[in-house]
Amino acid sequence: MAQATEQMTHDQAVKKLADLVRDIRIAMFTSVSEDGSLHSRPMATQHTDFDGTLWFFTWRDSAKVDEFEARPNVNVAFSDPKTQTYVSVVGRARITDDAAKKQELWNPALKAWFPDGLDDPNLTLIKVDVDGAEYWDSPSSAVVHLYGVVKATLTGKPATDVGENKKIEL
Repeated sequence: MAQATEQMTHDQAVKKLADLVRDIRIAMFTSVSEDGSLHSRPMATQHTDFDGTLWFFTWRDSAKVDEFEARPNVNVAFSDPKTQTYVSVVGRARITDDAAKKQELWNPALKAWFPDGLDDPNLTLIKVDVDGAEYWDSPSSAVVHLYGVVKATLTGKPATDVGENKKIEL
């Protein structure tokens, strides 16, 4: 897979990223802890029309909030092995208590993690303003993907037709 930086307009980059992560529900959210080590955890992305911002519900008193309030740069990684789509997003995180946004994003399944729902004063939103992303998007057909790998193995040359790897900036 050749890696290149995709030259797109802001709107094109937002649309591309939205298309890539639309159906991926769980992402790995990585922040930087106090000692400088990386700390990752799975989190459910709150899907809305993507405009350059990712949203997550969390507890205000969680360690991740302390981490990104001190060091706001975060990574959010998406993976969908079924479609061979992988996306690594970089951005800046902060909490927000926007009641209208909470209401917009809330769904009943969240009660499993937040039993008191929107009335819980400890419930907050993480807003990640996306700066850019890198993605690996391979053919979703296992046969096409396998063909590219086998061809590379037989010819001794790197696989070039197994998908694309590009960076985009928002």
